[in-house]
Amino acid sequence: MTRRVDQLLSSLGYCSRKEARALCEAGRVTVDGVALDDVSARVVPTKVLLDGAPLDFPDGLFVMMHKPTGLVCSHDSRDGARIYDVLPEPWLRRDPRVNTIGRLDKDTSGLILLTDVGALVQRFTSPKHRVDKVYEATLDGTPDPQVIAAFAKGVALDGEEGVTLPARLEVLGERLAQVTVREGKYHQVRRMFAACGLHVAALKRTRFGDYSLEELPEGEWRPLPVP
Repeated sequence: MTRRVDQLLSSLGYCSRKEARALCEAGRVTVDGVALDDVSARVVPTKVLLDGAPLDFPDGLFVMMHKPTGLVCSHDSRDGARIYDVLPEPWLRRDPRVNTIGRLDKDTSGLILLTDVGALVQRFTSPKHRVDKVYEATLDGTPDPQVIAAFAKGVALDGEEGVTLPARLEVLGERLAQVTVREGKYHQVRRMFAACGLHVAALKRTRFGDYSLEELPEGEWRPLPVP
């Protein structure tokens, strides 16, 4: 699909539509080695170069990040340091806006997915899809078989009716456990352990659906193919 040059550069956060004209007039925007001097020209986004470099994710952004603790998933800077603050600045000006797929709270680290493709947010967060999310929890005690059974059955959370969907709880070591859940209630893993008399000292998400954190360093991000 082709798009106007000025609309394309603006939507990807490189400049305003007015500023796109100056970029073209300066010969900084090219297609197949030819400078574009007409901002109304329609182009194939993947063929456009700005200052000799391809545009970032012209067909949609989809990345995973290893979120450190201390950062929030909010766009509002009043909520504290944001995960968006470690992303390239043009990404923050993209339209549609870059959002997280679900959230991790300030005190939880690990894998978070970000995209500007609305359909992906729906795909990964819709309750009907029940995407697996895997966490490693450091606890103030070691879960016993009764806690494992409670997770498998579903846990009643304080202030909510019914119970959670069944979750898989595996003991990895003394005071260390792995939890797999298929929903995303507020502070769900922490509240599930609390309901069973255990406190979560640290929580890290290691997998989201088919995506694994693997060796991605904390605070860094990695591009993914748009599924």
